Amino acid sequence: MSDETGSIDTSAVDPADFARTIGQATDEQLREAMEGPLRDQIIGEIFKRMEEHYRGGGQSAVIHWRITGGPGGGEDRWEAVVADGACATSPEPKSDPRVTLTLAGVDFLKLVTGNASGPMMFMSGKLKIEGDLMFSAQIQSMFTIPQAATGSSAP
Repeated sequence: MSDETGSIDTSAVDPADFARTIGQATDEQLREAMEGPLRDQIIGEIFKRMEEHYRGGGQSAVIHWRITGGPGGGEDRWEAVVADGACATSPEPKSDPRVTLTLAGVDFLKLVTGNASGPMMFMSGKLKIEGDLMFSAQIQSMFTIPQAATGSSAP
């Protein structure tokens, strides 16, 4: 799965397996991943998959993401534009956002894999929201969030 440069083929990772792995990892393990050399690759793949997992709908909006805790205290900034039933993401925000979500890398992983609740993160101060608070409450429902594979199937 990885090569001699330390990169991994993130496109081969099943979303349910990824969600399960995030749910089973300690915060320290997640922090190491999000502060290490694979951070850009992990975040990039998540936003690529966000485009694929967008459910569509009548909303049109620009969502900015600020993911803190990068190497040297840096942060990543991403933009998701939802319009005309599609989602397009970019690591170069260009439009004025309807909402900006700011959270640490570990919390970002937990949120996008369904291992943490957005409202609970907001209430505990782990998720900061600037802009349209009511719209931000709808964001998780706009995407198919992978559920951790448990090995058993429901009837």
